[in-house]
Amino acid sequence: MGSDLPIPGHAHAGKLKSGSRRSMMSRGSSCAGTKSTARSKLSRSDQITPFISMETEEDEEQGQGYLNPVLSHALFPAQASAEAKKLYAALQEYAKRYSWVGMGRIHKGLREQVRLNDLCAVQKPHLFFLPDVPSVPFFPRDAHRHDIEVLEANYSVILAEFKAVSQRGIDSKLGWTSLGPKGQAVFPLYNAGVSVAGNCRSCPRTYRTLLCLRTFISSNSLGSAGFWLLGPGATLGSSYGPTNTRLRCHLGLQTPPLCELVVGGEPQCWSEGHCLLVDDSFLHTVSHKGPPDAGPRVILSVDVWHPNVAAAERQALDFMFSPDL
Repeated sequence: MGSDLPIPGHAHAGKLKSGSRRSMMSRGSSCAGTKSTARSKLSRSDQITPFISMETEEDEEQGQGYLNPVLSHALFPAQASAEAKKLYAALQEYAKRYSWVGMGRIHKGLREQVRLNDLCAVQKPHLFFLPDVPSVPFFPRDAHRHDIEVLEANYSVILAEFKAVSQRGIDSKLGWTSLGPKGQAVFPLYNAGVSVAGNCRSCPRTYRTLLCLRTFISSNSLGSAGFWLLGPGATLGSSYGPTNTRLRCHLGLQTPPLCELVVGGEPQCWSEGHCLLVDDSFLHTVSHKGPPDAGPRVILSVDVWHPNVAAAERQALDFMFSPDL
């Protein structure tokens, strides 16, 4: 069912029944005219035998038959969480409509999520982990050069629209969410793959900039975009993002001193007008240790695809994590 586990490099013939071997021997004997010819035939039969791959009784008892590695890993684990089972059902529905081709890593990732959740690791996405994806806490600009250049080219426009909406007041009635202590707030333009229409109308040029991005995750619940504020003295504790299939692109808008992002043990600082590419599936913390009069740290955060996620996988993940499911 789409398992991408390696298949042994040689063919297996399975067990050779004793009756079949006797039959081969008798045919060899009946065709011979003398005892020496019969012995010659038997000798050749014995020479063939070692090339036949056979399971021993010991292999059977230990469950080490050549099909065992495939069968034992291909089945979806019964102890999987309800969320993992829901995602697996969505993957099956996608494959039924389209194809299993290219779904090997997703299938493997859903099976392995149970084991991953039990590990203590520096990278541990809590919802979905795609295997065999190159991962580092911070990615170079070249990973998404086009989209980074688009965002940075529109820095002044985006900053102006942020100032306009923030000056009206930071209040839930005005489109702000995640209001917390010490100036923490979010003004979402996209929330879990759905555009926030009223907020997008308040920031039309920022919204159009998002639509110009090639890798923006705008069609599934793993993707969001918006203005994020963090006030002086605030610290967001250690946490993991939901998946390693995305990166978070942070465009610095207002970056007072002593603001820091630590991802996978590596520290970085934001810079106004410049982007950071972050894999938030690593353990990460955010802090603003500036003085009270420093003002909030402000970024535009945009979720983009990890560059190693193939087009077929992106399409399947859009289906599996559709906001409508």
